[in-house]
Amino acid sequence: MDTIAVVLQAPERLSLNRVQLSPPGETDVVVDIEWSGISTGTERLLYTGRMPPFPGLGYPLVPGYESVGLIMAAGPAASAMVGVRVFVPGARCYGEIRGLFGGAAARVVVPGARVVPIGDDLGEQGVLLALAATAYHAIAAPGAVLPDLIVGHGVLGRLMARQVVAQGGAPVVWEHNAERATGADGYAVIDPAADERRDYRCICDMSGDSAILDTLIARLAPGGEIVLAGFYSDRVSFAFPPAFMREARIRIAAEWRESDLLATIQLVEAGRLSLDGLITHRRDASQAEAAYRTAFGDPGCLKMVLDWRGIEKQ
Repeated sequence: MDTIAVVLQAPERLSLNRVQLSPPGETDVVVDIEWSGISTGTERLLYTGRMPPFPGLGYPLVPGYESVGLIMAAGPAASAMVGVRVFVPGARCYGEIRGLFGGAAARVVVPGARVVPIGDDLGEQGVLLALAATAYHAIAAPGAVLPDLIVGHGVLGRLMARQVVAQGGAPVVWEHNAERATGADGYAVIDPAADERRDYRCICDMSGDSAILDTLIARLAPGGEIVLAGFYSDRVSFAFPPAFMREARIRIAAEWRESDLLATIQLVEAGRLSLDGLITHRRDASQAEAAYRTAFGDPGCLKMVLDWRGIEKQ
């Protein structure tokens, strides 16, 4: 069995290729992908070649960890059923081609325990669940304080702001780009230069800017916390005396866990978290190369979705 997949041959060398799929085992499912999202964080680092050393990193690779599709076959011991729509957080089923993260393909083979059923009404918005779970993971840590400042009004920042508002918070969001400053609902978006506050209890950074810590520490209340929820390709450092004077705490929020994803799906299904208005661009998967360039180069593109429904599956 084979399929069509996005293959990153080397930095900035991306194409659609036909690739072999690993034979499914007894606990595996075969999923026909309908939609996949393009991440402007980790996938941009893979595309530009700036991703720091990472387990499984190497070229050629199939990117993508935000996919939604229908199960078309299931092994006899698989924990999922044929015909169910599922969220797929990537796959490793391409033989010598690395799956990092492996979800940008017309068909994938994955363990049944790895996919998560979602409602049919979600449709393409299901690709946003990974980022929504990432935001949930950052604010749901034991003892965590809801952020009152969020840095960045991209998709991840918006999803975090929406979740904070749903929990009774009223965050401020920093955004330099005027084009991205629109679309707030229940919270304020301002340019950092217009903000004079120096008493934030919890600042959550989504920017991925390795040089931002000194700026954020200067805005903390005594004993405040900075949560690093982006992905940083360069060394992160800060001046010690200002952090010492504030007794600043710095926490790193890693990738989401299955429990975060399930909790996020419950929020969406209960109507407490909206995914509306976050997908701004769509392309047929046959236009993948142009879609990736737009996702990484157009500041007006919050989330690009590839539509795989018209691609031959095998």
